[in-house]
Amino acid sequence: MKVGVKVITKEQAWELRHQVMWPQEEFDYIKLPDDDEGIHYGLFDGKEVISVVSLFVQGNDAQFRKLATLADRQGEGCGSKLLNHVLNEAKRKGVKHICCNARSNKVSFYEKFGLEQTQVVFNKGGQQYVVMERFY
Repeated sequence: MKVGVKVITKEQAWELRHQVMWPQEEFDYIKLPDDDEGIHYGLFDGKEVISVVSLFVQGNDAQFRKLATLADRQGEGCGSKLLNHVLNEAKRKGVKHICCNARSNKVSFYEKFGLEQTQVVFNKGGQQYVVMERFY
């Protein structure tokens, strides 16, 4: 198994996002209006993309969105490896604050990476989300 992180196209990110996060929705549902401005990362096992995430940087602030790992690869540390890479990339780019919209049932996962819950909670598509953030 040769696992590594690479920058990917938004279209590659869309495929996995749709398959993992919202397979019951129309394909366009998983596209973000600002995907053209994002940096999309994929964790590869050989030639297969097994996990994706998108990073959006604006000055000293950043947000990562749509972290998704193939169902049969979850629990292997793939998402953790990819998220560590993206957090390090954000820091390397001079980001001082990073945030994400975490599904409520995934809060403890993000806390392992130094992200803390804010008071902002919202619902989308039947899911409850909590905004989480980290300062560098």
